[in-house]
Parts: sequence; C-alpha cells; structure tokens
Amino acid sequence: MRLPRLRVLVLVAMVLATLGTLGWWAFGPPGVAVELTQRSWRMEVVVERLRAETGSDWCDELPEGAFDISRRVVADPTGRRAQPGEHCRYTVLAWRRSWIAKTEGGPDTPPDWPRPPLRMAPPGEPGSERLGKREAFYEIALSDGGDHVWTCRVTLQRWQQLRVGMRFRVPVDRFGTADCPAMYESRL
Repeated sequence: MRLPRLRVLVLVAMVLATLGTLGWWAFGPPGVAVELTQRSWRMEVVVERLRAETGSDWCDELPEGAFDISRRVVADPTGRRAQPGEHCRYTVLAWRRSWIAKTEGGPDTPPDWPRPPLRMAPPGEPGSERLGKREAFYEIALSDGGDHVWTCRVTLQRWQQLRVGMRFRVPVDRFGTADCPAMYESRL
C-alpha cells in the first residue's frame, strides 16, 4: 500500500517541479542574469587629408576650385542638352578620410581625445591633414558567468555610475544578441 503512495508523491513532486520551472520561465524576471566585468572607453578622431581628385562634368557645372581643365565638345548621351556642349576633365582638391586616431582606457584613466601629429603642406597643395569627426564610446562588458560575454555601449553619465561587480538582467534574443538599452539592474 505504501508503494502506490510513494509513486503518487514522486509524480506530484515532478509535476510541481515542472510547473514551477515553466512558471519561472513564463512569469519570472525577463532576460539573462549578468555581471558587469569591465568598463572601458575609446575616443576616435577621423583625420582627413587634402587630396587631388580628377573628375569630369559639363564645363558650365564644374565644382568650385577646379583646375587643370581640359575641354572637348561632345553631344549629351542622356539627351538633356539639345546641342553639343563643352565637356571638361578637371582636378579638384578635396578633404577625404585618411585614418582614425584612437585613445583607449578604463575607469582608472580619464577619457582624453587623441592628439595626432598632422602633416602640413603649403597652402593650396595636397597632403595637408586636419581633424574631422569625433566619436566617444563608453562600453561595459557583461558576463553570464559562463561562455557568454556581451559588450554594451552606454552614455558617459551611465558609464560613470556603473561599477564592476554590479548585476543586471539583459534581454537576449534567440541569436544571442543582447538588447543593451533594455538592460535593468537586478536585485540578485
């Protein structure tokens, strides 16, 4: 008589455990439990170089500063111009992205913009460099304690508030990509 009761108790325990697991999965806190393991920053400045570029266009539509102009009379292949017109080949100086200067650090070093040495050419000649667009990145590394590590970008203000060892819950999609903006602090 005791054996059937034991089987029923085992069966009830298994059903309750399964329901508990399913309930936690469906109604428990969303996301993956993670711990902040690293804080880092990176500052980037695009360095642009003045380059001589060649181009061609109708002579009455040349860009400002065009030089070394060669002309020829041609018919418009698109048909927008009724009569043959002067078509020009030219050279123009243009600022183009050349390379990116970077500085990197962590919470122990204050963020600082790079100060790369710039080439200077005589005015109006190619070869000079100038600083262009600046971007600052404040990142945190989050680990689930296993093989998964996610890197999230945050604002400077949020980055300054965070500390290594803090715990969070981060929604992760089925491809393993963390939804960093939806991250919230957990009380584990």
